[in-house]
Amino acid sequence: MSSSVQRLQETGSALRTALVTQDWAAIGELDLQCRQAVDEAMVEVVHDEDVLRARMQELMDLYRELVSVCQAEQQRLAGELVQLNQAQHGAKVYQLFG
Repeated sequence: MSSSVQRLQETGSALRTALVTQDWAAIGELDLQCRQAVDEAMVEVVHDEDVLRARMQELMDLYRELVSVCQAEQQRLAGELVQLNQAQHGAKVYQLFG
């Protein structure tokens, strides 16, 4: 296995672990590393293109999952912000009349 394909596999595995634990800081760093690994794999001569294709497909599937999880987290946080804003507004009204 070429070094770039191995790096794709390693960074993809680390990204999956960070996704499972929702370690957003690590996900940001690993995203950059994955992008670099993809760039390297595209310019390196790979002897086994099937392995490269499989790793790239795994990475694409992982990114689809990552986008889905990020969208769900964004919606969850937006809901919390709405509740926080409503609570603050309610507290201000209470202070005015309390």
